[in-house]
Amino acid sequence: MSTAAAPGSRHVVVIGAGIAGLAAAHRLLDRGARVTVLEAADRVGGKLLAGRIAGVRVDLGAESLLARRPEAVGLAREVGLADRLQPPATASASLWTRGTLRPMPKGHVMGVPGTAEAVAGVLSEEGLRRIARDAELPRTEVGEDVAVGEFVAARVGREVVDRLVEPLLGGVYAGDAYRLSMRSAVPQLFEAAQTHTSLTEAVRAIQARAAGAATTGPVFMGIEGGVGTLPLAVAASVRARGGEIVTGTAVTGLRREPDGWRVVAGDRAPRADAVVVALPAPAAAGLLRAEAPAAAADLTAVAYASMALITLAYRRADVRLPEGSGFLVPPVDGHTIKASTFASQKWGWIAAEDPDTVVLRASVGRYGEAEILARPDADLVAVARHDLRAATGLTADPVDTAVTRWQDGLPQYPVGHHARVARIREGIAALPGLAVCGAVYDGVGVPACVASAYAAVDALDGDDRAVRRLTEAPVQSLHGGAGE
Repeated sequence: MSTAAAPGSRHVVVIGAGIAGLAAAHRLLDRGARVTVLEAADRVGGKLLAGRIAGVRVDLGAESLLARRPEAVGLAREVGLADRLQPPATASASLWTRGTLRPMPKGHVMGVPGTAEAVAGVLSEEGLRRIARDAELPRTEVGEDVAVGEFVAARVGREVVDRLVEPLLGGVYAGDAYRLSMRSAVPQLFEAAQTHTSLTEAVRAIQARAAGAATTGPVFMGIEGGVGTLPLAVAASVRARGGEIVTGTAVTGLRREPDGWRVVAGDRAPRADAVVVALPAPAAAGLLRAEAPAAAADLTAVAYASMALITLAYRRADVRLPEGSGFLVPPVDGHTIKASTFASQKWGWIAAEDPDTVVLRASVGRYGEAEILARPDADLVAVARHDLRAATGLTADPVDTAVTRWQDGLPQYPVGHHARVARIREGIAALPGLAVCGAVYDGVGVPACVASAYAAVDALDGDDRAVRRLTEAPVQSLHGGAGE
C-alpha cells in the first residue's frame, strides 16, 4: 500500500464522497497526490448505505457488486475486505408475472432470448411465435443509438420487452425500456445488433463468446456486513494514508485561477492544483456552470428516477418463502413493487448472523413515479406487504421494518446519452486540472462508478485513454451477462 503523499506534492480536491469520489481519492493517493475530499452530507458512501434491522446488519442501498468486472471487487480487496467478499448463496430468481412466480429464464441477454424455447413458461404462445419471426425479418438499423424497448419490440415483439426486458432494466436503472439507450444501457447487445440481421442470432453469438471465454467464478459478489461497508473501508484507507475527508461541507463555488483552482465550501476556500467533481448531475452542473457552461447545460438535462427500499424482518418460524434469491416484477402486470429480494436466502452472512430472523427487501419507484416516495413509511410498508402476500403467500406480521428513500437516485440513460457524455467530457477536457466521474457517465453499478473514478484520475495525469474507452463502451451493469 502506498504511503502518504509528500508535503510538497500536488493538491487535489475531490468534491463528493460517494463511492466514485472515494475511489478517485484512493487512486490519487496511489499516485502521490495530497488529497482533500469535501462532502455535503454528514456521511460518506452516497447510494451505498449499511444499516440494521431487528439487530441484523443489512444493506439499505445497493447490495451486490458485478464481479465479472474487476474494479469494485479489486477496490474491496485493496482496502482490506478480501476475506469478507461472498457470492450469493443462491443465484436462482423468479419473475412475478401472469399471476404467479415463474423461474427466471436462462440463456438471455438483459431479457432478450437467444431462442423462443428459452422463455417458454414466461411468455404466451403468441409471444413465443413472435420471437420465431425474428429470423425472417429484414435488418433493423440501429444507427448511432436506439431505445432498447423500441429495437427489441421491433425484432421479437413487445411481450419480450414488457415481461423480460422491462423488469431487468428496471432493476438496474428504474427506467423505461422504451426510452433507455441500448448503446449505453446494454452495450454488448448494441454492438452485436450492428453486425447481425437477426436479434436472436446476435444473442446466441454473445452467448457463444461468453462460453468460449470460459469465464469462471460468480457473476455477483456481496460483502459480509453489506456493500455499504465498502465506502467506509475506502474512506478509512484514504484517511490512514494522509487524505482528508470533510463531511457536512457543501461546495458552493468552483473557479479557475492562473495557478489552479479555488474551491469554495462554507468558511473554507482551499486552493487546488486539480479538482475531481464526483457529484450527481444537478449538483455538478451548478458547480461547473461558470467555467464550463456547455457541459453544465448537458448535465442539467439529465433526468433521474427516484425509488424507495422497504426492508422487513420476520421471525423465521412465521415465514415459508419460495426458494431462490427473490423476484422481479414486470410493470405490465400492474403491481406496485418492482422487485423483492429474499435477503436471508440470497446472502449467507445475513442468515448466519441471526438464524431466527428472516430479512426481505422490496423496492418501489420507477422513472416518472416519484409521487410514491411522498407516501408515509407505513403506507409503503403496507404496499410491500400486500404485494409480497399476493406473490408468496406471506401473511405474517414483521417484527421490524425500515424504509429508505433514494430521491433522484438513478440517472437515466436515454437515446443519445453517449453523445451527451462525450460533449460533457470534451468541455471538461478543455479545462486543465479538472475531471468528472460518477454514475451519470458510464454505468450506474459500483464497478462502473469505480472505473469512472480511475479514468478521471488518469485524465488528470494527461492520459485520456480510459475516458475514451468508457465513453465509447460504458460498463455493462447488472443482469446483462449472457446465460445468466
